[in-house]
Amino acid sequence: MASMKNLLIVESPTKARTIGKYLGADFEVLATVGHLRDLPKSKMGVDLKHDFEIDYQVDTGKKKVVSGLISAAAKAQNIYLATDPDREGEAIAWHVNWLLTQPETSNKKRVTRKEQKTNPKDTNSKISRISFHEITKSAVEEALLHAREVDMNLVDAQQGRRVLDRVVGYSLSPVLWKKVRRGLSAGRVQSVALRLIVEREKEILAFTREKYYKVTAELTKDCYGGEPLAMTFNADLFKVDDKSAYISDKMKLFDGEYTYTKSVFGTRAEVDKFVGELKSEFVVSQLNERETTRHPLPPYTTSKLQQAGGRRFGWSGKQTMTLAQRLYERGLITYHRTDSVNLSEKAIEEFRKYISKEFGEQYVAEKVRVFKNTSKNAQEAHEAIRPTSVANKNPDGLDAKELKLYQLIWKRAVATQAASAKLKNTTAVFTNLPAGKAGGRAQFKSIGVSMLFDGFLRIAEEKFEEEVLPLMKEGDVIKSKKVNVEESETNPPPRYSDASLVQSLEKQGIGRPSTYASIISTILARQYVERDEGKYRPTALGVAVVEFLVKNFLNIVSLPFTAEMEEELDQVAMGKVNWKKMMRKFWEKFEGEVKSVEQTANRVKVAVEKTGEKCPDCKDGDLVIRLGRFGKFVSCDRFPDCKYTAQYKEAAGFMCPTCGKEGVVRKTKTGRKFYGCSDYPNCKWAGWKKP
Repeated sequence: MASMKNLLIVESPTKARTIGKYLGADFEVLATVGHLRDLPKSKMGVDLKHDFEIDYQVDTGKKKVVSGLISAAAKAQNIYLATDPDREGEAIAWHVNWLLTQPETSNKKRVTRKEQKTNPKDTNSKISRISFHEITKSAVEEALLHAREVDMNLVDAQQGRRVLDRVVGYSLSPVLWKKVRRGLSAGRVQSVALRLIVEREKEILAFTREKYYKVTAELTKDCYGGEPLAMTFNADLFKVDDKSAYISDKMKLFDGEYTYTKSVFGTRAEVDKFVGELKSEFVVSQLNERETTRHPLPPYTTSKLQQAGGRRFGWSGKQTMTLAQRLYERGLITYHRTDSVNLSEKAIEEFRKYISKEFGEQYVAEKVRVFKNTSKNAQEAHEAIRPTSVANKNPDGLDAKELKLYQLIWKRAVATQAASAKLKNTTAVFTNLPAGKAGGRAQFKSIGVSMLFDGFLRIAEEKFEEEVLPLMKEGDVIKSKKVNVEESETNPPPRYSDASLVQSLEKQGIGRPSTYASIISTILARQYVERDEGKYRPTALGVAVVEFLVKNFLNIVSLPFTAEMEEELDQVAMGKVNWKKMMRKFWEKFEGEVKSVEQTANRVKVAVEKTGEKCPDCKDGDLVIRLGRFGKFVSCDRFPDCKYTAQYKEAAGFMCPTCGKEGVVRKTKTGRKFYGCSDYPNCKWAGWKKP
């Protein structure tokens, strides 16, 4: 008779294959393929009258997976639950444990309250939980030596978040149906993210642009090598009559402050008069040289990785996290859902040895470099994101995007243990003596930077451009080739990009790093916002939803309240707060608010955008742009009396280079803008840029 195998259970088939290579024939590795049990999709699934009891149901599409796990578990000697090392993974492990210890309930459509209450802990001693933060042979083997029970504090934190979000969503959505538009839904954290975008749009519209003029000088200095040479460089005006040439102003924003600057010249006449008084010669009045040091940044956390993916490659948070998930499951990087900047001692030692061997001892930091986390509500249990093997700089089998992300992670993590870069900064101040003036009226500044030692920049492969100034000394007279005047204007605070929205959510302590991508995807899918050239702007529907929520459920969409709820969930995870007690406290107030709003709140009308054209059918109505299930469309404002509709086509401002008809703006499923022909499908010209 063959000996019994050990069973190890993970979520992902890819993860199962990777771990299967490390473990011998004594192990069978199977995957749950995500969650097996969850709240029902068609109803709340939380009993508000019986202390928030949860009606968990087995996913109908996972019946075969569940049966396979139960069958394998019955034949296994030991069962190890090796789901991801976070609250979600701990909850999945708990659900698997529940199904394996009570197999008779796995095929039931509904489980009784008595069965739900059954705690699987200690009912099957051969089931245990293991966790690891990297999928390597040594990490998995080490985890098997430290098997434990499922951490119910983490499970309760996940259940608390799930129930809180479900209760808020299922309570608010019917109200939105009645008071705004049918078919709408709201979420606890998503609504706050939406409010950030809506408030930013209001701040942009409220901003008053002001013209101003910048002054720069093209200076030239004779240099002497074998023959006379002239070197041209630029200098910026920074002082006028010993006062700054620029004025800073601040604007209070919903999520902080926005600082902008303008010059002291508000009219063309003022700047022309000033420039007209300048002499063609400048005197070097100050010359300072100093050595500066530039240090490497911390290794990536989840939020910083999403920000880097957005800024460097134009990826959405969802795309970055999907790629990171693939790298993790293949055993190439440590767990990618983390807000810790810590590195293990083993990893630090490997990085330092690698740098010494590949680049020389002078490139290794004198002391082990450690970083302090400044993120709000940061959890330090995990490591930062890093490669599992420093020697594996260019792994085989990755596609172009996976390799880009992997190398980004590799360079950032390894560079943390490299020596700082050393630079030489030269600051030169030039004084211009206008005609008829006794003292220096105008001061210009030029800054030069040169590399003394590249240090970590060599490992990180960061580009560095030197700004070289000619050799000069105080008192030298420098001639000006030209003084330039550039018209500019103050800019409003920018719309959120993927990176800046994630940065704001992290700064305010809203959501967890692992939820940022899904938060943004959700408000996009609900058509509350649209992505335009990588920036988010609210739709009329999104504005109406926020207007209603702010007026009637201010707490739900306030930054402090949302951050406080995250802190309470963290307290649950640490075993300091009972999640049902947290829910009771929240529901006592929220239930009354919902009932009051249903009875007394006024309906909010969704604004529509007029096209300026008359309806071709009824001739009386105006054509307006509406938002439907599949995006924007054109209809008559007399609907339902007139039912005219047409496809919405946003003019691109050029004619199709192939057929000559009007070009239009289109969008991919992910919201990325591209250009096409209005005569599609007869003409299939398309491109990312205007021709």
